Amino acid sequence: MHYYSTNGQAPVTDLRGAVLRALPPDNGLYLPEPIPTLSKSFMKVLPELSFREIAFVMAQTYLEGDVPTHQIQAIVDSAFSFEAPLVPLTKSVSLLELFHGPTLAFKDFGARFMARLMGYFTQETQEELVILVATSGDTGSAVAHAFWKVPGIRVYILYPGGRISTIQEQQLTTLGHNITALEIDGSFDDCQNLVKKAFLDPVVTDILQLTSANSINIARLIPQSFYYAAGLAQYRRLYDTSPPATVVPCGNFGNLTAGLLAAHMGLDLGHFVAATNQNDVIPQYLATGTFKPLPSIATISNAMDVGNPSNWGRILALCQHDLATLRKAISSWSYTDGQTRETIQRVYQEYHYCLDPHTAVGYVGIETYQQQNAFKTPGMVLATAHPAKFLAVVEPLIGRSLPLPAPLAKAMKRPKRSVQISNQYVEFRDYLLSQ
Repeated sequence: MHYYSTNGQAPVTDLRGAVLRALPPDNGLYLPEPIPTLSKSFMKVLPELSFREIAFVMAQTYLEGDVPTHQIQAIVDSAFSFEAPLVPLTKSVSLLELFHGPTLAFKDFGARFMARLMGYFTQETQEELVILVATSGDTGSAVAHAFWKVPGIRVYILYPGGRISTIQEQQLTTLGHNITALEIDGSFDDCQNLVKKAFLDPVVTDILQLTSANSINIARLIPQSFYYAAGLAQYRRLYDTSPPATVVPCGNFGNLTAGLLAAHMGLDLGHFVAATNQNDVIPQYLATGTFKPLPSIATISNAMDVGNPSNWGRILALCQHDLATLRKAISSWSYTDGQTRETIQRVYQEYHYCLDPHTAVGYVGIETYQQQNAFKTPGMVLATAHPAKFLAVVEPLIGRSLPLPAPLAKAMKRPKRSVQISNQYVEFRDYLLSQ
């Protein structure tokens, strides 16, 4: 299988090239060509399969020919030591819980698979691989834990100082060893811009072998498509109805891109709802047809605070750069912090289920979609993070204390270690080269 750049000005490459380069030289994004198709026999037995069985089949469609079959199985078995259960909340809404991994966020699926795939590709070389990753919250902790102490790989995590939760910060700044946290004086968009500039800077790339663990790397999106299939498998076991609307809380739009890849592979995931917080660039684009990136706004759903979603280029490519096709596949609405808080409080009072601020945005999204479609369509909402990662927001709303899961309690006891840097590229470049 080959991977092409969405900007169309870079040579096609194989899986290894796409994963280890991450960003094409023309500043586009890699997509597979062609997108593999799942067999009819797989679709038929899908409800009977476990998550690992689903993941192996889907991984094989992408990796076969580049990675031996036994190694694909080993990567899947090692990466996915946790499940993604579908939890019915109401008669018309189910939550696909993606927060049962080691850092309690959906990013664990992509980060752990990527770490093992990169480890396979680099095991026979002596050259150190340097990973740059920008995070608005959960990506950093997932990547830090996935790559911690992986031989031959050094990781620099850029995060916006003062704009992520205390628990998220503790998770990504306290590991040390081959993980360095860079606390940037700026927004997530500043962090993302610094990473992109480094990839396109020959002064840096001539010295360091760079790659990214952000969702600009296709190795993050491939495994994220697996849990869409797992969610659909469970949905078919639970309900004898038409496909649900699939609701994705969105920031950088990597998660939605993975869902669209899964749909292109043949999974009937129904209509997609992209629910955003007040960073509403995509809802505005779908409403007006004008794409206008804006500075990111800080919200209580901080992992979604993105003013210029980097994966939108992939989504445009998957929808043939056609606005009508986009609108047919995706609806998108934005919600305020007030609506998010009200939803957390209301859902807890009515169903005794505690949503994190990101999943709460998704929950309002399915309510909006169902209201506009006469409540005819059930919904599957991606629950992207454990509420205990956002105690300062959640606990006052539900009126009680949440127990801190063991991984979070352990992280809170470790000392923070970060390097403070401005949002100026020259300073960031000089720091990288000095290391």
